[in-house]
Amino acid sequence: MNKKVLRTVGLLAPFFVSATAFAQGAASNASDVDAARAWAAGLAIGIAAFGGALGQGKAAAAALEGIARNPNASDRIFTPFILGLALIESLVIYALVIAFMVQP
Repeated sequence: MNKKVLRTVGLLAPFFVSATAFAQGAASNASDVDAARAWAAGLAIGIAAFGGALGQGKAAAAALEGIARNPNASDRIFTPFILGLALIESLVIYALVIAFMVQP
């Protein structure tokens, strides 16, 4: 079931993203363009937060499983785990910065 959901989201996400990308060409005035920018920024940060949360959840599950299997290796697992979480979070912060740049 999980693979089906991910495939569906992966196939449908470009349709929703492309609609906001072409919204400026169909806009009739400045308020329509501002509304499209607001939708695009909200959608961008929403997708980034969703992907980041999935990545962090999988990373935490894998790290805890590794520590549970071999408690002596917790020091060697913990540092790359924290580094990985920081990198995942930095991608979400980049999406936030781009969402702010899209705003008028």
